[in-house]
Amino acid sequence: MRVIARLDVKNGHVIKGIHLEGLRKVGDPTDLAQKYYLEDIDEIFFMDAVASLYDRNGLFDIISKSCERVFVPITVGGGIRSLDDVEKALAAGADKVAVNSAAVRNIGLISEIAKRYGSQCIVGSIDAMRRDGAWEAYIDNGREPTDLNVVDWVKRLEDSGAGEIMLTSVDFEGTFRGYDLDLVFAVQDATSCPVVISGGFGKIEHLNKMFGLSQPSGLVIAGALHYNKVSIACIKDAVLNNLV
Repeated sequence: MRVIARLDVKNGHVIKGIHLEGLRKVGDPTDLAQKYYLEDIDEIFFMDAVASLYDRNGLFDIISKSCERVFVPITVGGGIRSLDDVEKALAAGADKVAVNSAAVRNIGLISEIAKRYGSQCIVGSIDAMRRDGAWEAYIDNGREPTDLNVVDWVKRLEDSGAGEIMLTSVDFEGTFRGYDLDLVFAVQDATSCPVVISGGFGKIEHLNKMFGLSQPSGLVIAGALHYNKVSIACIKDAVLNNLV
């Protein structure tokens, strides 16, 4: 099981909030990427938090600089809306791209990316919020509802060629109160794709509770690392102990 650091970037700074709102600066993306790499992180997700709002991606230079110091797989998301954007991301050093808003607006983009670069290159990113006993997919960094049921949407992403799903609970994101396990179960039951989960992790007990019920492909962690609540070493020890 992979332990993945998530760096949400706005205007050249890593930011963090609660429910993807109330954002505050927490550090330099290249410096934090190197820090987590030296602490033995398995992967890094760079997400442009405002790219879909301003019709651009500002991460390519950051990815290029980070790859001079970081030697683990890198995924870039936010503002990936064309094959040209994918080409730029890979040329900068990314291994995979994550697509959310652009896929909702044009599901064919997932198929185009998978056809040209392979399914292993494309991550279907889902920001999920609970609505009326189910979960709705949101876009534009959790700002806009789509009327798409998350369980139905994950099936469409897989059918279109996504090789992995990154599932973020907007309700739990930034709260440090643990994962939305009901959401995790529902999505894992709906897809055979590897699912990496994001939103809510704050302490080792949250992993122990999760492992008794579910084993996702990866744990995407942001605030708990940025604010030094739990070390990468402790997280990986807990993963190892629960998988033995």
